[in-house]
Amino acid sequence: MTAPAPRPGGRRFLLQLLVDVAAPVALFYVLRDLGASTFAALLAGAVLPVVAAGLYWLRDRRLEGMAAFMAGVMLAGMLVSLISGGTRFMLARDGWVTAVAGLFFLGSTAARRPLAYLGARPLLEGRFRSDGTPWETLWQTEPAFRRIWRVSTVIWGLALLADAAARIALSYTLPLDTVPALTGLLWPATLILLQLVNGIYYRAAGLWHLTSGRGRHTAETARAVRG
Repeated sequence: MTAPAPRPGGRRFLLQLLVDVAAPVALFYVLRDLGASTFAALLAGAVLPVVAAGLYWLRDRRLEGMAAFMAGVMLAGMLVSLISGGTRFMLARDGWVTAVAGLFFLGSTAARRPLAYLGARPLLEGRFRSDGTPWETLWQTEPAFRRIWRVSTVIWGLALLADAAARIALSYTLPLDTVPALTGLLWPATLILLQLVNGIYYRAAGLWHLTSGRGRHTAETARAVRG
């Protein structure tokens, strides 16, 4: 069976991480050094992810579900901040967005395909420990495969909620100019921890045995013996 064609998922993810996380933090401190107010510098950084989402839409004429959702939430947070003029709220905006995303992850466990599966598929399908079997085939035929991705989605949801709580607490307690750097560092810390926890879970749950065909062979043999 031929493996799926390579997809630009990994490069798109890294680019989004730079635009959504690194660039706003860098822009904040550049503008502060130039004399901009804290609120104005935060607002300028908040605009970048929304502009990036607009550029993706202009190029592809579509936004994937999660990208559209996040762009909408960030835009709403930016508009509320403009109306309220609250600097602390603007600092905590990423925390509220992350909390909504965490709830969205948890809610997706009841959907046809959970978000962890949708996010990992472009990065891993046919590339890592795979015998070339499409993930949709595994989803349809392997209950263990479906369970792994639903549990992984719960892990993501809980981790994002914990990240959001920390982000909001920092935003309302620390000096204003300290918060963007610390909350910016939370993203790589959270993502690295999530990768470690999920990697351990995937191995323990047998995900790579399933995608490589070994776990499926064992299950099919067991069913044949029982039959």
